Amino acid sequence: MDTEYRLHELFVQRSTARQSLKLGAQTVVWGENVGNSVLDVINTSEFRDLSIIDIEDARLNQWLLVWDRYGLKSNLSSFVNLYPEFNPPPVRGSPFFFEPAFNLTDLRRDKPLFEAGSKLRWSFTGSDVSVMAAYLYENQLRYSAPPSGVGDAVARENGFLLLGASANRAIGRLLLNLDIAFNHGVLADVPHTAADGSHAARTRAVDQLAGTAGLEYAFSNEQSLIIGVSAQTVLRQDSVLESGERLTGDEVTGNALLRYGHSMRNGDLVLAVTMQSALDAGSVLGSVALTYTLSNHLTLLTQVVATRADVDAAFATLDEDVRAGLTLTWAF
Repeated sequence: MDTEYRLHELFVQRSTARQSLKLGAQTVVWGENVGNSVLDVINTSEFRDLSIIDIEDARLNQWLLVWDRYGLKSNLSSFVNLYPEFNPPPVRGSPFFFEPAFNLTDLRRDKPLFEAGSKLRWSFTGSDVSVMAAYLYENQLRYSAPPSGVGDAVARENGFLLLGASANRAIGRLLLNLDIAFNHGVLADVPHTAADGSHAARTRAVDQLAGTAGLEYAFSNEQSLIIGVSAQTVLRQDSVLESGERLTGDEVTGNALLRYGHSMRNGDLVLAVTMQSALDAGSVLGSVALTYTLSNHLTLLTQVVATRADVDAAFATLDEDVRAGLTLTWAF
């Protein structure tokens, strides 16, 4: 039996009439779209099991200093992270675990690392508009084989610049959302054949344009529907690729997300249906979950998750996979 713990949220806060300063483990959410926004890349994430498929549940908090300044129609929010963390490798026994060729270790921090960003938000009648900028590290580390050919893999981080904008618009029961991100200096894989005929992958620093458009519709106070489509592409490929090189994957990638929620029995029974698919339908994940509140402290979640994936999809090992889960939560 293995045991572990995670400190989910812990911070101290000092607030005045128009300012707030928070220091500790917390989350920074910039996107308007729920679940698949291209702007929500500040915090890392871990999909430990398929009973946690929503990014809101899989997101890991980081130790941040966050300052908010509130105006009558605007809000300025800034953060600093002096110890950026990265997505942990899949845990043995989890659905996404694979046996690596070399031991995956933590990043060797032989130089100072930091992340910082600011977001300015304006509020109007029925609408919000935001612009933001940040210097971040890609949440996923890159690994290469050790120079000696044995031992621990070499972890590599990559810093990039994020410029973004977001907006929403409420029309009756309908809420429209839009997120746009320009990423300067992210890494992309390029297939490479060495002189000895072996195949490997090189990386190139590229500029990427990404966007998420979605809507939220409330049928009633008990029923709601969320739809979102996210896509991204690399800009000016010819200027960053050498002759004969081509990026791995399609020119435009992304996913589509659909969620339906129905609250019953005064909120004690909640039905949630989720469907997420790649834009090319190369992978599809569907989930049906039923949450029942037993008492003020106990909640029971039952869930069935089914996946389908092509052989070249990110989670091809989960093709035709069906899982049932039961989770009992005790809050105190």
